Amino acid sequence: MTLLIFGLLLWWGAHLFKRLAPDARQAMTDRMGEASKGVFAVVLVGSIVLMVIGYRGADFISIWYPPTFMVHINNLLMIIAFYVFGASAAKPEKVWLGTKVRHPQLGAVKIWAFAHLLVNGDLASIILFGGLLAWAVTEMIVINKAEGAWKPPAQAPAKKEVVLLVVTLVLVAIISAVHTYLGVPPFGG
Repeated sequence: MTLLIFGLLLWWGAHLFKRLAPDARQAMTDRMGEASKGVFAVVLVGSIVLMVIGYRGADFISIWYPPTFMVHINNLLMIIAFYVFGASAAKPEKVWLGTKVRHPQLGAVKIWAFAHLLVNGDLASIILFGGLLAWAVTEMIVINKAEGAWKPPAQAPAKKEVVLLVVTLVLVAIISAVHTYLGVPPFGG
């Protein structure tokens, strides 16, 4: 559990560093140049590795028992999360949702984390998914405060919407297959 918590703290710290300590971040960039981006990338990858190892190695401590129907709600929310995440992909125009939502990637993380909290009632899951949900909410608040008012981008052509829907379904299928391979079938079983 310690590795899981340390990984979460690293994730939070690396993401919030440039917003909460912009002078220190600039000094680091001035001193290291582009290498500073590599340092943050290594810290973020390390935080993910720590979270995965910590989560997989944590003792199962049940807090609550999710009802079985939550699996279906989780699966629907996961499809939505992938779609919302992809709404940030088109550049410079965005698909319809990307013109309505300021932070589609962080919104997708919130949906993903909430969906996983619905189907996992153990302590490690609550720490991991609850911690990432809280991070996404905090990150949105900090960014909004730092950047002020948001100007929605132009809307992309309809074909980008179709591409996003296809990519969403393909990614959901791949992630479902990976979950099944790892012994966590997403559709019950």
